[in-house]
Amino acid sequence: MAKKKIAILYGGRSVEHGVSINSARNIFQFIDQKKFKPVLIGITDKGEWRLTKKVSSEIKKGEKLSVQLNARKPVFKSKSRSVIPDIVFPVLHGTDGEDGSIQGLLKAIDVPIVGTGVLGSAMSMNKLIAKKMLKEAGLPVADFQFAFFADRKKINFESIKKELGLPFMVKSASLGSSVGVSKVKSKQDFDKAVAEGFRYDDCILFEKFVKGREIECAVLGNAPAKASLPGEIIISKNYEFYTFDAKYVDGEAVKIDVPAKLSRTISKKIQELSVKAFQTLCCEDFARVDLFLTADGKVFVNEINTIPGFTNSSMFPMMWKERGIGFTNLITKLVGLAEERYKISQRASRGYSSSLKY
Repeated sequence: MAKKKIAILYGGRSVEHGVSINSARNIFQFIDQKKFKPVLIGITDKGEWRLTKKVSSEIKKGEKLSVQLNARKPVFKSKSRSVIPDIVFPVLHGTDGEDGSIQGLLKAIDVPIVGTGVLGSAMSMNKLIAKKMLKEAGLPVADFQFAFFADRKKINFESIKKELGLPFMVKSASLGSSVGVSKVKSKQDFDKAVAEGFRYDDCILFEKFVKGREIECAVLGNAPAKASLPGEIIISKNYEFYTFDAKYVDGEAVKIDVPAKLSRTISKKIQELSVKAFQTLCCEDFARVDLFLTADGKVFVNEINTIPGFTNSSMFPMMWKERGIGFTNLITKLVGLAEERYKISQRASRGYSSSLKY
């Protein structure tokens, strides 16, 4: 039986370019090469697509790549070879990779992809839309306000402070890995936080600070989706919140508990909220839900990551490993879920017979 060609997309034009490389490196290392033939496609931080022999930060050294657009059988061509992938696994965190952009391209050429499609990716990536949708569905989210760059002169610290209290968080609306996120404790912090948020996005959120435990829960599957036991990120007191450096740079910044030390009741509540958030935002195949748990037992859904990290310190694979699903089997399951979902999607007709002349 021929091995299925899996195109692994990594890198990308995103502030999370480096995180994507680390995630893809692990996926390439652990993918079952008895079943799959991985094809590595790196995207530089300038947006150039290259065929690479290994997952590397030096994507530019790969062969230049072009795509022959052909529904169901797109051809990725370099000087030395042509590849028709059976399925594409985007391991692209953040802008252009997790926001529906790459999913739209792949959907248009009708190739199966691992993970959430255009609609779910776009809604989940945009924190403003995600919070509005979650709130409308009755899920608990922290109080928030928002502003667009065009209206930046109307932003008023005192009115935000009155509504949200101090401290509060300022966040770029469509980024991940805590880039563009600041904690505001006083008027002196405010202007800098707003400028940092707008540096990366045209929309920013002002969010009530929730003092509580950082909880994460992994979701896997489609019909039905299932949640892992929650895990906990215990952050060093040297950090005000879970920053980019705490996540990826400082090896001493966090302690990880998988599973988290929670009562059965709270754990079940977090699992139920995570699955409901996954379904509300039209997610598919897999995602990681980030939540807060307060001292009095209240749970707030913070955000959802449709392409969670697969690095050595990433919670998503850790939480499933605790459930007995190792890295290799997890990747195989994800590919299987994507293929099954693609087959179901082919049921819908794309043609319509009418008397229209053209």
